[in-house]
Amino acid sequence: MDWTVSKMETGTALLDSAFWINCGIILLLLILSGFFSGSETALTAASRGKLRTQADKGSRGAQRALQITEDNERLIGSVLLGNNLVNILAAALATALFTRLFGESGVALATVVMTLLVLVFAEVLPKTYAITNAERAAALVSRPIGIIILVFAPLVGAVRFLVRGILSLFGITTDPDINILAVREEIAGALQIGHSEGVVEKEDRDRILGALDLRERAVEEIMLHRSGIEMIDAATDPSDILEQCLRSNHTRLPVFRDDPENIIGVIHAKDLLRAMYKLIGGPEGDAAALKKFDVATVAMKPYFVPETSTLDEQMRQFLRRRTHFALVVDEYGTLQGLITLEDILEEIVGEITDEFDPHADHPVKPAEDGNLVVDGAMTIRDLNRATDWSLPDDEANTVAGLVIHEAQMIPTTGQVFSFHGFRFEVLAREGNRITQLKIRPL
Repeated sequence: MDWTVSKMETGTALLDSAFWINCGIILLLLILSGFFSGSETALTAASRGKLRTQADKGSRGAQRALQITEDNERLIGSVLLGNNLVNILAAALATALFTRLFGESGVALATVVMTLLVLVFAEVLPKTYAITNAERAAALVSRPIGIIILVFAPLVGAVRFLVRGILSLFGITTDPDINILAVREEIAGALQIGHSEGVVEKEDRDRILGALDLRERAVEEIMLHRSGIEMIDAATDPSDILEQCLRSNHTRLPVFRDDPENIIGVIHAKDLLRAMYKLIGGPEGDAAALKKFDVATVAMKPYFVPETSTLDEQMRQFLRRRTHFALVVDEYGTLQGLITLEDILEEIVGEITDEFDPHADHPVKPAEDGNLVVDGAMTIRDLNRATDWSLPDDEANTVAGLVIHEAQMIPTTGQVFSFHGFRFEVLAREGNRITQLKIRPL
């Protein structure tokens, strides 16, 4: 009898020891699961821009986090491998423990208990903290996660090879640089969200997006078309040339000989006045000496650029050549228009006007009926900026060009069209050119 009681007490003691040891292991595994879940969220949600700023200030954790997140596929593979290992092991130990205590019903009970514990303490809680303090958490976990990536590297490499092989069977290829290529879209999206939430001003958003778009836009999209270029005929009487320059709103004018296509130079008003002043001999000189003046001798050599050049590259060329004026030609060398450094800067900061600008008034004018009256030559981009609309500019650069493209014809005065959620009415037309439109959202 005494032997039986002693045996039962020993069994109870062993059961109690095993129970607490298993509970301790399960608790440790839940902590590890929470660590893996939080680390994954922190390292994927952390802003690389903020991490770079912290790293530049001397944060080693941020620097390690940057290095780790360079290969997201390897990072996520290692973290998921560790997370699944501890979760499966914790579930197996809990099932064995509950089955030992409650019999067959212990399996269902272990499933319910572990689901709640994993959901609350290993998923929601750590991920909530990590997403709230992403950069700080990423810097803290960077060292242990870096070690785990090294330990799991062979297995993760095999898994990556297997996954890519399976995806290739379905014609899917993975691009490790896809996030790098999407930086522009991320910045644009962040600016749009910031503007909609009132954090970013519209002007600030437009300037930053304008600077980002310079690499994507061509010279032909913003150039002054050849029909609007003011030129000087080299054969014109010098006094008439002087009068034209004084009357002009521009300081630089192209000079042609015989044919407007034959541009021989570009004259600067200052150079013209200086040369003429010197020719006549100063304030006491003879104005009749102007008859001998040849504008071609004063004109600067013209600078031609292809219409397909990007605005970013053209701005660099302007700065490198220390010039602000270029003539735009097509692939056949035919003059298409002109572009200035100011035109490119206006794509970033908006319209730049002064007291001599004939278009100083806002090109978008509200009509009495609530519509907007717009110049047909106004670019769609400028209209979108002024009104915060989103008319597409893929097929046309100007508002008139968009109407002609959509109508598939040259409209007559008074015709009305509706597309892209807007109503367009042609108010004026000169020849085959639409000069004025009335627009309102539908």
